[in-house]
Amino acid sequence: MLNKAPGAVIHAGSVVGAAWRRVSTVLVRAGRPLRIVTGLGWALLIVGAVSAIVGVSLGWSELIAVAAGCAVVLLAAVPFVLGRSTFAARTELASPRVMVGDRAVGRVVVRNEGRRPSPPVRIELPVGQARAGFQLPRLGVGEESDELFVIPTHRRAVLTLGPITSVRSDPLSVLERSVPWSEPTELYVHPRTVSLTSETTGFLRDLEGLPTRDLADDDMSFHALREYAPGDDLRSVHWRTTARTQRLMIRQFEQTRRSHLVVALSTRAEHYADAEEFELAVSAAASVGLAALRSDKALTVVTSTGRFTAPTATRLLDRSSAIELTPGAAGLGEIGRAIAAEAPGASVVVVVTGSLTALPEVRGLSARVPVAARTSCIRAAVAEAVGRRAVGEIATVSIPSLDLLRKAVRGLE
Repeated sequence: MLNKAPGAVIHAGSVVGAAWRRVSTVLVRAGRPLRIVTGLGWALLIVGAVSAIVGVSLGWSELIAVAAGCAVVLLAAVPFVLGRSTFAARTELASPRVMVGDRAVGRVVVRNEGRRPSPPVRIELPVGQARAGFQLPRLGVGEESDELFVIPTHRRAVLTLGPITSVRSDPLSVLERSVPWSEPTELYVHPRTVSLTSETTGFLRDLEGLPTRDLADDDMSFHALREYAPGDDLRSVHWRTTARTQRLMIRQFEQTRRSHLVVALSTRAEHYADAEEFELAVSAAASVGLAALRSDKALTVVTSTGRFTAPTATRLLDRSSAIELTPGAAGLGEIGRAIAAEAPGASVVVVVTGSLTALPEVRGLSARVPVAARTSCIRAAVAEAVGRRAVGEIATVSIPSLDLLRKAVRGLE
């Protein structure tokens, strides 16, 4: 008996599991029709059911009439959502990437793929949290209809467009049936940027190649002279010193390495006076990153909530579109530790933060980054005048607008 008990328990468990799966399937199938009932429809169902129960129990003809009226409205709505159409739909954008402030232009194309003409239906296109809609006319078999749309872009974002959905409902919107016909697409709204050319002076001079202590016989940075050794390239002979010393002298160079720029962008809400200031900071960070990429520098972006590499300008702007302000996010000290761990070869660190950031925090980040890295800071300060000052060894500039970024990093020329 003891040996049979575990087997019986297992059998009972399998029976219960099978029964539960059947019940779950029935509940799911039964619940599908209920999805078409709107808030108003549920209100009518509840009012009608309560009126019918109370009216029959107490014999009140008025409540029975109310229940009958609710039933009539619900039943009259059913024919409006019946029927089945088959569509092929797609969203076409003039460009999947626009800059904030520009308009995104596109069109919705819907084709009737059914075997019979489709009745007029409403087509909806979700755009982020909003929803655009238009009336699709009656389409014959194989016929196609398109509708142009324009999306104003007031702020940087990654907007999800779609799926394109056909919507059938009754005049009172008691019942509503929605069917998706396409996959969602993404629209990137890039931050505004300004061009920082290679001639930019100020702290951005550190973006140039940095010398190492490794010596070579052929590189960009002249270091010293040494006496000729067999096998040396005669093109490196320093003839003026050779004539003076009467010994064959060879130029020796320092090897230069490709700069690795880290943009440390604070996304901590407590560092910014408002959302406008944060948008300015994101634009400044993206502008510095683009300058580095155009100069063929390695680029890593570290924020309060994570890091990403940006091998191309498009990748940088796409990722910058999704950066969000986060209350209680990591401070600059934590960002500094992340830089030391994730980018130990960093040669330049540019901190971008808001006007409410305490300057000791900036110094704290500088103390945690790799020793060889040079640190500079850009403060987005909408309420302040453009300015530049030194915080210890950290060159710090404050900008009230993006248009003044170039001037600020050039030393306020």
